[in-house]
Amino acid sequence: MGKIKHLANRTIETIKDEGIKSFTNKTKNYVYLRVKGQKEFNLKDVLFINGCTLPHPTRYRVDHQIEQLESSGMSADKIFYEQLSLDKIKYYRAFVFFRCPITDTIKEFIKVAKSYNKVIFYDIDDLVFDKKYTNTIKYVKQMNKSDKKLYDDGVKRMGETLDLCDYAITTTEPLAKELKSHVKDVFVNRNVASEDMTYLSLKAAKSIKKENNKIIMGYLSGSITHNPDFELILPTLKKLFEEYDNLYLQVVGYLDIPETLEKYKDRIMTSPFMNWEELPKVIAKLDINLAPLEESLFNDAKSENKWTEASLCKVVTVASNFGAFKKVIKNNKTGILCKTEEDWYKNLKKLIENKELRNELGNNAFNEVMKHKITTYSGIELANFINSKLHRNIAFILPSTNISGGVNVVIKHCHILRNNGYDVTIINMDASDKDIVNKEGTIGVINSKKTEVLAYFDTMVATLWSTLKYVREYPNVLNKGYLVQNYETNFGNYGEKMKKNANSTYNSLVPINYLTISKWCQNWLKDDFKKDSLYAPNGIDLNQFKYKKRIKNKKIKILIEGNSDDYYKNVDESFRIVEKLDKKKYEIHFLSYQGEPKKWYYVDKFYHKVPYDEVGKVYQQCDILIKSSILESFSYPPLEMMATGGMVVVAPNDGNVEYLKDRENCLFYKQGNIDDAVNKIEELSNDKKLQEKLIKNGLETAKSREWKNIEKEILKLYE
Repeated sequence: MGKIKHLANRTIETIKDEGIKSFTNKTKNYVYLRVKGQKEFNLKDVLFINGCTLPHPTRYRVDHQIEQLESSGMSADKIFYEQLSLDKIKYYRAFVFFRCPITDTIKEFIKVAKSYNKVIFYDIDDLVFDKKYTNTIKYVKQMNKSDKKLYDDGVKRMGETLDLCDYAITTTEPLAKELKSHVKDVFVNRNVASEDMTYLSLKAAKSIKKENNKIIMGYLSGSITHNPDFELILPTLKKLFEEYDNLYLQVVGYLDIPETLEKYKDRIMTSPFMNWEELPKVIAKLDINLAPLEESLFNDAKSENKWTEASLCKVVTVASNFGAFKKVIKNNKTGILCKTEEDWYKNLKKLIENKELRNELGNNAFNEVMKHKITTYSGIELANFINSKLHRNIAFILPSTNISGGVNVVIKHCHILRNNGYDVTIINMDASDKDIVNKEGTIGVINSKKTEVLAYFDTMVATLWSTLKYVREYPNVLNKGYLVQNYETNFGNYGEKMKKNANSTYNSLVPINYLTISKWCQNWLKDDFKKDSLYAPNGIDLNQFKYKKRIKNKKIKILIEGNSDDYYKNVDESFRIVEKLDKKKYEIHFLSYQGEPKKWYYVDKFYHKVPYDEVGKVYQQCDILIKSSILESFSYPPLEMMATGGMVVVAPNDGNVEYLKDRENCLFYKQGNIDDAVNKIEELSNDKKLQEKLIKNGLETAKSREWKNIEKEILKLYE
């Protein structure tokens, strides 16, 4: 009973303080989360799109790099390329395509992502993006015609995706050199071991006992393209098998055992390509790891995985003095490098006969790998590279995306920032995640209730008192701002908790950059709360609010604009004014984004929830706007009406006197004086010269406020 009573009290309190609409939304979100148990979406820094079906490359270049980034403070996800869809774009700052062949979806995805100022990387660990490289591979040359055609098509399509990307990430310097002709910059992030690989290798090395009467060499071939590599050491192996009866060879993966070694098949142990989790148990039994590599452009680009995996198990590697092995292995310290057949024979013989040397080099290699080749300790440079290429990103926190003057200002700021290179996101506090689409483009909307937000933001901006809490509490952001568009304390009635909560946001003890679009707001923030703020004027889109010369009609059309449910819009007063007008002379139009006409309103034509792109057409149909608002931070309707060639009769307030001048571009009437407003409307209706003056000056005022003329000032708010 106690819980039920508490819940009932909370229900009453929420309805009283925040209204029935807020209570309904909170109830929906509560039920959703209770049933779902977790959030449906993630907003993160990087999404890896995997185009490879082979487990080994995918693990190293997707899973391990995600682990590197997460260990270095960045958030990341993965998806298979065939599951990719455009709706993923708004949930990440950057995208890494790993070995992805081009598809129509990928082509469109990259195009749209770039228009959002997202950054596109391509990751590849082999020279398989151009036939000029793959045609040099012996195995590829031996393919039948149909298999070769299919293989070549995949190579070509990977190259097409690469050419659409901004940057590349790869495993070796030779690969980076070849990639530089395709993208703006390339980062070499060498393959490293994961935490799980390390754990399993340490466990295997500790638990597995080597047989003292055997020397086991290992060749972990990995793929069918490696047979030519093995052929490099065949003569040496044959000679060593003849010399040492206790010498064995462990082969893992795809490798044809040649006839040369048929005589020693009882000392050759073969295992199929195995799950990576089982591989450390095999490696730990080895005494020597063999890594021969045939010299070619293709092999020069290959990574040093064989050395890394063996080193984790403290097994010494003998490798060709070529490519990544030459780059990574310190000869006779962390492994042994061989150039000639004589080198192979001499060094292997030395290791077979010297257990202490094997252990010393194996331990040295182990220490090197543990220090530099584990995901947890090696990801910072990758994270720094990706971060250095990302566009500045900014999130605006909206209480709702429903049409309002304040929301429209935020959307315009979003488009200005987007057009100047910012990655822009709207995080919506209500139940909608529908993107905002207008003629300027699309701004992605994230539903905060359904989405776990983990991405880093350069700047996060609150846009209403109720959204500042989110900005204050979000940890992964550099700059925190609050776009103050009105004195929202006055939105509530006395006795409502909302008034106290709203007022407290203007005196944040947590550092907040206050921003505003109204001189009036800037003044009271300074005078009443001692808060400095940055100011940029509000603007208008003259393509949306186009001038249209009015044609003389039988009746003069009066427009009343505003939500009848909001007392500070004071719509009732406008309707009391038109009550006194001659309905044979005047036609009354009403535009409201939210509230319906009250029963006593006299309305000839009602426009309800008109899409913002269509609002200008409503103004064009009317001659005079009456605006009676008590409270406005910046009053848009008079400016919009003037831009279309209409006239304005308005009660002055702090939000409109910034640009309205009585008898210059409008007529002021005294707030609350109905007869004064009626007289001003009658005067304007009968004085042609006054009409011409107000229309001319009104158009000049609107032109001075055109967005393109104040864009630089807006950008300075967010620098």
